Amino acid sequence: MGFTLVDGPELETEYYNFDALNTPKDHPARDMQDTFWVKPNKDFPGVERRLLRTQTSAMQVHFMEKNKPPFRIICPGKCYRKEATDATHEMQFQQYECLYVDKNVSLTTLKSVLNEFLDKFFEKNVEVRFRPSYFPFVEPGAEVDISCFKCKGGEAGCSICKGSGWIEILGAGVVHPKVLNNLGINTNEWSGLAFGGGIERLAMLKYGIDDVRLFNSGDLRFINQF
Repeated sequence: MGFTLVDGPELETEYYNFDALNTPKDHPARDMQDTFWVKPNKDFPGVERRLLRTQTSAMQVHFMEKNKPPFRIICPGKCYRKEATDATHEMQFQQYECLYVDKNVSLTTLKSVLNEFLDKFFEKNVEVRFRPSYFPFVEPGAEVDISCFKCKGGEAGCSICKGSGWIEILGAGVVHPKVLNNLGINTNEWSGLAFGGGIERLAMLKYGIDDVRLFNSGDLRFINQF
C-alpha cells in the first residue's frame, strides 16, 4: 500500500513524546502512573526530561522534521507504560502507528485504508465501524471497531466480542492541524490520517491467544506454534 517502515529511539524527550503531539501539559498520560520517567543526570543540568516512550507516534515527529509530504509511513516498536500486569495489560508491549500525509486526505481515505488493511490481516471481509473518541494529535478522532469474525453477529457468550457483535481494534483519526503546522507542513495544502494499536492485540485476536504475558514468557512451545 506504499507505506515505508520507520524506526526510532525508545528513550525519548518530553517534546517528541508529548509536546509535538499536541498533548496538554496537564494531560494524565504525563503522570508517573502512566509514564516511566528517567532520573535526570545532575552533571547535565537543564537537559530536557527523558522518558521511555509511551507510544510510537513519537517516531512520526522525527520523520516529519526531516521529510516533506507526500509520504506514508508505518512505525512499529516497543512502548512502555506503568500498567498493572494482567492477561490483557503489560508494562512493555509492541505498538504500530501509521501516518499518511497527502493532498485531500480525509476520513473517507482513512476508512478505505483500514478496510484494506484489516481484510488482508484477518484474511476475510470485516465491517469497520468508527466511534467518536479523543486523541490529542487527531481531530476528529475515532475508536475503530470491526465486526466479530467468530460469531458474525453478536452471539450470546461469544468469547471474542462478548455478544456485542463488535471488536475494538485500534485508534485513528485525521491528523490535528496543530501537529502539522508545528512541523512546518502547510495545512492549506496538506492533510493527514493516522491510526495505530497494539501488535500483540492483533495477534491475540487472530490466533485466539488469551494472555498477553505469553509473548514475553520465553516459552518456546508458545513461539514454535507459529
